[in-house]
Amino acid sequence: MHLLRARLAGRIMRTILIAFHATMYVCLCNGITDREIRSAVALGARSLADLQASLGVATACGRCASCACSMMAEQCAETAALAGGDD
Repeated sequence: MHLLRARLAGRIMRTILIAFHATMYVCLCNGITDREIRSAVALGARSLADLQASLGVATACGRCASCACSMMAEQCAETAALAGGDD
């Protein structure tokens, strides 16, 4: 139940951030924001290992790994939709 609440809260927070174009810190240990993750995906990052190598996300405590992966997947889907692809 706690995990379900946390996921729902995360989705609501991302929706609010998108609506207001705010910046959210995803990795507090290394100061990585959602915008940096989206930029890395735009430059070709396609895995957590890619994000770790390019940004350093999820290389300290690792608690941000799932959020970073979710953002990466969302950005990949948005990019594919804009390009007219099915990826």
